[in-house]
Amino acid sequence: MKNGALSGIRVLDLSRILAGPWGAQMLADLGADVIKVERPGKGDDSRQFGPPFLKDRNGNDTRESTFFISANRGKKSITCDIATSEGQALIRSLAAKCDVLLENYKVGDLKRYGLDYESLKTVNPRLVYCSITGFGQTGPYSPRPGYDSIFQAMGGLMSITGNGDDVPGGGPMKTGPSLADIICGQYAASAIVAALYRRDAGGAPGGEGQYIDLSLLDSMIAATSHYASQYLVSGEIPIRRGTEGNGGMPSRMFRCADRDIMIVAGNNEQYARLCQVLGRPELATDSRFCEIALRVRNRRALGEVFEPLIAQWQSNELLVALDAAGVPAGPINNLQEVFADPHVQARGMCVEASHPLSDDAVKMVANPVKMSGTPIDSYTAPPTLGQHTDSVLSELLEMSPADIHALRERKII
Repeated sequence: MKNGALSGIRVLDLSRILAGPWGAQMLADLGADVIKVERPGKGDDSRQFGPPFLKDRNGNDTRESTFFISANRGKKSITCDIATSEGQALIRSLAAKCDVLLENYKVGDLKRYGLDYESLKTVNPRLVYCSITGFGQTGPYSPRPGYDSIFQAMGGLMSITGNGDDVPGGGPMKTGPSLADIICGQYAASAIVAALYRRDAGGAPGGEGQYIDLSLLDSMIAATSHYASQYLVSGEIPIRRGTEGNGGMPSRMFRCADRDIMIVAGNNEQYARLCQVLGRPELATDSRFCEIALRVRNRRALGEVFEPLIAQWQSNELLVALDAAGVPAGPINNLQEVFADPHVQARGMCVEASHPLSDDAVKMVANPVKMSGTPIDSYTAPPTLGQHTDSVLSELLEMSPADIHALRERKII
């Protein structure tokens, strides 16, 4: 993106799977030139995370998994074996010409190769170097590996997700998407942008970069947000409440005659209007339910009263009536219904880009950020493995075709 907010910023992305690639994709969406470094022959592990895979022109599976597609658009891909001295030298040369390096190797791995922050800042003092690990660079767990579900468990999210133990099927529940990875990736992008601003706005002595240490566990704990605050302030351990919210009541899933919907009466006025729509205005002044705190304390009784009232309605009719009354509510959509929704389509949340392996454009979820001066208005498909190796090495490092060929012959790239 030539006119993106981060145009002129070059990122060396040594990360794999999801958290790091997600953060680097955010930077690419915002206009940065992102160079993804992958292992020769295999690439990012997530390329194999399928099926499903993108189909080629003949309808056969490619090596492009939908998982990989979700987190790597807008990047260039080069291959480089960083376990070799020549591969390490290439990375050092590239880092000297980049503003940002993003990696998610285990603690200490890149130091063995001379690719840690302390080593690379000698060749590029302006480098912003972001390390993402499961448990961070310090602390007793720092050497441990881990995946998203481990951090959802250890960080408390699973303890507050799912139905309560007193409900059939109750118990801790992982979220569908890998939220620890995604949230950590978002923290990485915002931290990198902040570090670049400090460097370039004169806040850093000599325009130096800095080191960013990000942990998936830390990010997951931070994302528990008001649940964590509830415990830290009151000492009360939050419980699982299924689809129930924590503000006004009722705030939960209800079953209509044909399908489930979500209703949130976030204040007393909305609650009164909900009662009016359901033909039971007297419930607004019921002594058990007339204030938010009372409805929270009596949530079980509240549900028992409202469930049969809502079960009489067809969902579309009730949603129209609630919308007219100013009561927040919505259907529980599957993803087919999400992308068929006219509002979602009007917001442009599905975008397409041509892909070198397919005659059909690859569809992707758009970046939700809408910027007036530097809009995110163009997308390129995730790269094939090593698609840009020759062009990056020739243009950025001024290597000759013969030099590149020699590296490829020795399986360095």
